[in-house]
Amino acid sequence: MLQLWHGNSMLHRLLGKVALITGGASGFGECTARLFSRHGAKVLIADIKDDLGESVCKDIGSSSSSANGCSYVHCDVTKEKEIENAVNTAVSQYGKLDIMFNNAGIVDEAKHNILDNDQAEFERVLSVNLVGVFLGTKHAARVMKPAGRGSIISTASVCGVIGGVASHAYTSSKHGVVGLTKNAAVELGRFGIRVNCVSPYVVATPLAKDFYKLDDDGLSAIYSNLCGAVLKPEDVAEAALYLGSDESKCVSGHNLVVDGGFTIVNEGLCMFGKSE
Repeated sequence: MLQLWHGNSMLHRLLGKVALITGGASGFGECTARLFSRHGAKVLIADIKDDLGESVCKDIGSSSSSANGCSYVHCDVTKEKEIENAVNTAVSQYGKLDIMFNNAGIVDEAKHNILDNDQAEFERVLSVNLVGVFLGTKHAARVMKPAGRGSIISTASVCGVIGGVASHAYTSSKHGVVGLTKNAAVELGRFGIRVNCVSPYVVATPLAKDFYKLDDDGLSAIYSNLCGAVLKPEDVAEAALYLGSDESKCVSGHNLVVDGGFTIVNEGLCMFGKSE
């Protein structure tokens, strides 16, 4: 395949592909929608933040080299009919679906005692973070199987690899995403469909700072393992770009952890000293 290069970056890595991104109106989803579009993909943003989603689409469309390069559909990922409609909309508008990015997610209040956690809140988080991913995977597979190809990507978390970083509900939901990714990859591989997930570490957002009660200095200190690396939404988008592109054609069932080495070391028992 001919690759076009500009500086150190390949251009149009998703040329001709169609991508549906849930939770695409902000955060990781918005950043990924913009990056996918720059690499030649037609993008359908699905979200519940209608005004914001429409605004992002308009902005992407104005900078896209092709007409109608980005569109928006209202979608609550906890409702199967709305997920089904989003997938159908992608196919009706663009003729196919190559990439499904199950990115929509929520966090709950940081309650440190399990006795303070209630069932309704636990189920609400799982409904968005895990059931939403299941529904997105299901309906993406519905249209990808006849085509004999496709890439399904989901946003998991380092909380799907280890414990103690977030609430019981959030951690349980992200462990579930990793498990669902592996199971779906096994089932769908014979149809040419790849299923992977991305597991980011903490991104320096106001939400994260509030959740962990950290200031700027405190937040930067948690990236101490990989000196000079601070995770940004663009880093997660780049990981999704790789998994959505043909460069990862042999990658399936993989959990791509983007954490600067956080999950591979116990700082309390490590023979290598911290950088001076």
